[in-house]
Amino acid sequence: MVLQHIMRKQVHKLKEPNPLNLFKIRKLGKPPVHFEYITIPMQYNLEEAISKWIQLHMKHRYYIGKTLDLDSADKIAVLLKIGFEEPKELSYFTLACPHLKYK
Repeated sequence: MVLQHIMRKQVHKLKEPNPLNLFKIRKLGKPPVHFEYITIPMQYNLEEAISKWIQLHMKHRYYIGKTLDLDSADKIAVLLKIGFEEPKELSYFTLACPHLKYK
């Protein structure tokens, strides 16, 4: 009986496979113009951690990459540019991602 309960919990954790992941077209290598973007200060290993979080919590296509831009002090800085095809996912990302820290 305990084994059946554990098996049911494991079955519920499984999700339907995402076709975008299957064809390896979910994470894009270049930033499309029609995506909605946010830029955040680059920190060590942040790109990989955010990419993993997006893979687990989002459904649609996204872009993540380094970019040069002006920071809040108007100095040139390396920033992390994150974009989503669906504007709703950008909103959810900014509210729910634990890797973003606000002052």
